[in-house]
Amino acid sequence: MAKSKLSTLQLQLILISMALATAAAATTTHLRFYMHDIVTATAGSPATGVRVARGTMPLPGDPNTRFGDIHVIDDPLTEGPDAASPAVGRAQGSYPFADQQELAVIFSLNIVFTAGKNNGSYLVVNGRDAFFDEVRELAVIGGAGRFRGATGYALLRTHYFNSTTKNAVVKIDMYLRL
Repeated sequence: MAKSKLSTLQLQLILISMALATAAAATTTHLRFYMHDIVTATAGSPATGVRVARGTMPLPGDPNTRFGDIHVIDDPLTEGPDAASPAVGRAQGSYPFADQQELAVIFSLNIVFTAGKNNGSYLVVNGRDAFFDEVRELAVIGGAGRFRGATGYALLRTHYFNSTTKNAVVKIDMYLRL
């Protein structure tokens, strides 16, 4: 009985085919919600972002924000841009101003879902957010609950920003592989 040997090329093609089949089987999930970062309390809206450390060097164009400032947030997430729209969850984490030349932070967030089918689950997001870029991309580096093992990315777009109060509403589109 003759034995058949697979060539290295044949083995590589089989492995590539298996990898492509596995990648195709992974589902992609799109989530959209709005984050309300309230730095300055207003009537009916308490602050949800608080500076906990003050940096030393004012940033160009904004003497009240300094390189090294660190904020901690517990921002509401809603289905729509209006603060009165249905709640989805909370964005909890911190962001240090980590660029000496522009308003840019390193976001380290847990997106904690408190309503709907994702209630009790969370996603971990990390990356650079340069406030005045039209679109910012951050990495989704994990999750728990329905999102255990999730990877992907989040696209952030400023929906509203008040330069006096520093309050903002940010539209977040997440694309996840589960």
